[in-house]
Amino acid sequence: MRMKIMISCLLTLMGAAASAAMAQPQRVNVGITNALADVGLFIADKRGYFAEQNIKVNFVSFDAAARMIAPFASGDLDVGGGGIAAGLFNAVNRGVGMRIVADKSTSAPGQSTSALVVRKDLATTGQYRTPADFKGRRIAVPAPGTGTSTSINAFLKLHGFSLRDVDLVYMSFPQMVQALQNKAVDGAFLTEPGLTKAIVDGTAQLVASDDVMFPNHQIAVTLYSERFIKADRKAAVGFMKAMLKGARDYNDVVKDGRLAGPGAEEVIAILTEYGAIKDPAVYRAIRVHSCDPNGGINLESLAVDLAYFRAEGLIEGPVALTEAVDTSLAQEAIRDIGLYRHK
Repeated sequence: MRMKIMISCLLTLMGAAASAAMAQPQRVNVGITNALADVGLFIADKRGYFAEQNIKVNFVSFDAAARMIAPFASGDLDVGGGGIAAGLFNAVNRGVGMRIVADKSTSAPGQSTSALVVRKDLATTGQYRTPADFKGRRIAVPAPGTGTSTSINAFLKLHGFSLRDVDLVYMSFPQMVQALQNKAVDGAFLTEPGLTKAIVDGTAQLVASDDVMFPNHQIAVTLYSERFIKADRKAAVGFMKAMLKGARDYNDVVKDGRLAGPGAEEVIAILTEYGAIKDPAVYRAIRVHSCDPNGGINLESLAVDLAYFRAEGLIEGPVALTEAVDTSLAQEAIRDIGLYRHK
């Protein structure tokens, strides 16, 4: 009898240990830039959506999405995201092992966080009247080979010239505002929150927002490492489910291109806690981006960007969108959580 009791206790302990092991959450390293576009991830973490999928996220901050490529290659990063750039396609071509899996930020009509601006003094003195007056002038952009260039080029073509007819200057977004103030550049492609501030304080005048220059432009995307997709498909799909739930909560509070709908203050509080901007008034003032609540990617937009980068000699080899994109994870997630319906 004593032996039976001991065996029973041993089996119970073994079962408890196995259950505890199974209950250990999957750790997922997630690259972020602490920008507004990370809002879906922040909401999903704060509201426990990742925990529901038995996932523990470890947010890793980067000052630019391009710096995520090396950690993806080394296996130190499972998920990341950032703006469309030639470097992203080149990384896929080099076999870094990452895929575009979902939307992160799109310039849907009425929802854009970026815009081409001109120095206010040029507009008030009549030196700038139409976009054609940018010809031969200095325009600040964040870097060569980014979607920013595609947007501006498409817009300038409507006025009879292209980016090759202007003098591009590369600098960070905060530096752009200072360059406008110092009259070091004539125009710039600004993004929020600097965009609204520069217009309000009289530094710049709006020329065209990104949703006008390139409607539904795929600005930023969510990236998965191939290793994460293949090693633990359940966790990869679970992460997608949680992230899409966060994106849906974000969509629910967007009204007229701003965080102004019912429940917006709760989302602003999450952004203030997780994001780089700690003043909630900034989030109330700025315009916000679009993010597909079903994870949809604008493949046409990606094709336009890729073609532009290739025409500019920025693509290192033959890259096909089919090699860079994997929509199956979002589709699988939606089969479980269903399609989004706005509240």
